[in-house]
Amino acid sequence: MNPDLAVLLAPVIPAIGAVLIGFTGSRPNVREAMTLATGGVLFGVVLSLYPAVAAGSRPAAILFASLPGLPIALEVEPLGMLFGLVASGLWIVTSVYSIGYMRGHHEPNQTRFYVCFAIAISSAMGVAFAANMFTLFVFYEVLTLSTYPLVTHSGTEEAKRAGRLYLGILLGTSIGLQLLAIVWTWSLAGTLDFVPGGILTDVASPLVLGILFALYVFGMGKAALMPFHRWLPAAMVAPTPVSALLHAVAVVKAGVFAILKVAIYIFGLDLLSASGITHWLTYVAAATILIASIVAMTRDNLKARLAYSTISQLSYVVLGALLANAWGVVGGGLQIVMHAFAKITLFFCAGAIMVAAHKTEISEMGGLGRTMPITMFAFLIGSLSIIGLPPMGGMWSKWYLAVGTVEAHQFLLLGVLMASSLFNVAYLLPIPVRAFFGAPPAGEKDARTPAGIREAPMFCLIALSVTALGCVWLFFNPDPFYSLMNQIVAPENAR
Repeated sequence: MNPDLAVLLAPVIPAIGAVLIGFTGSRPNVREAMTLATGGVLFGVVLSLYPAVAAGSRPAAILFASLPGLPIALEVEPLGMLFGLVASGLWIVTSVYSIGYMRGHHEPNQTRFYVCFAIAISSAMGVAFAANMFTLFVFYEVLTLSTYPLVTHSGTEEAKRAGRLYLGILLGTSIGLQLLAIVWTWSLAGTLDFVPGGILTDVASPLVLGILFALYVFGMGKAALMPFHRWLPAAMVAPTPVSALLHAVAVVKAGVFAILKVAIYIFGLDLLSASGITHWLTYVAAATILIASIVAMTRDNLKARLAYSTISQLSYVVLGALLANAWGVVGGGLQIVMHAFAKITLFFCAGAIMVAAHKTEISEMGGLGRTMPITMFAFLIGSLSIIGLPPMGGMWSKWYLAVGTVEAHQFLLLGVLMASSLFNVAYLLPIPVRAFFGAPPAGEKDARTPAGIREAPMFCLIALSVTALGCVWLFFNPDPFYSLMNQIVAPENAR
């Protein structure tokens, strides 16, 4: 397929899929087959772009010209290629999981769920392949609006409150801060195009650039940097497949991806490093890493603990961007991939536990590993990847981020990364240990025989097994993603 046509089709395919899913909603089997088919076609199209991008090409297309100098345009560069592969690939796995979960949990409004999910993936493709900051902003807002019905899916008062908080923080930060930064950038540089090396060199004082960069960082509310993080734990009221979308497939990854993109292509690593405008923000990211980890340790609800874990892990990517050096950026990019596979595995397991065992609190999960061995072993694999232990892919992102802190002579930040890994051990490993070796709650039978095994529906098990294996595969095969990130920072590595 022609690469320029493929980049044009990337956001269009899931949008068409959303329409077809809506038309087939009265026939669940057809609707779900349509979802899987759309996901497969999209991933094939995105994957077809990889050879061209890896060879140095930059496929591009213009969707339409809105204003002079501000087209809605697409262009695939290495970081966008990385995000596009993650989002499109994990949509297939999440769709498989959703079939088992939504049916097993007897969720209402399933057609609306699949339609909104497809629209969200369409907008994620737009974010990934945006050629300029204006295009990214448009698709970023569509992503927020399309996921709101997913957050409020259950229709309860708690879900509605969570939805209001979700919209309030995400729209408030993007319109109040990010849009201001975009307009300011346009006035300074006369363009919003993503350009290697940035577009803001010699256009303003370090003070102005520092304020502008802070507007971008806090304006990307999906990155959940404190204090704009509360929407993420609140959104855990949504069904588990939505949590997977929020934490791994699209939403939070769109936030940290956008921060990386701004650092690399709007400001440029040389400008950020020379001006020193990111230093104070690195400590905001470091504080978010540590505080969120400490809060995670206090949460007994499994999804709440995982939500605060995500807040902490997202700031690894932000920290990589703020270090403004080659290894920090490589580590931040790899963290998008490694965290996506690990965290989606953990949320898949949390949903499987709720469907099969009807448990949500960690204190109730004693002995669960003997009842749900596949699920809890997958949870262990995902946990080890989050911690950063071999042979799991999460080791590589933490490795390069640590090297980035050393290169920047930020040894306090290196200590933060090491402390965070210890916190990861403290709030994640006790869960599978309790499940495999703990006693079941009083009154429950201790399942020690195959007859006592009660796993989640098959579709759920297939999905969580695939992503758990992905965590291992990424340890041995990180090169497809590393080579993409190395294209971005090769000039810095050469010095």
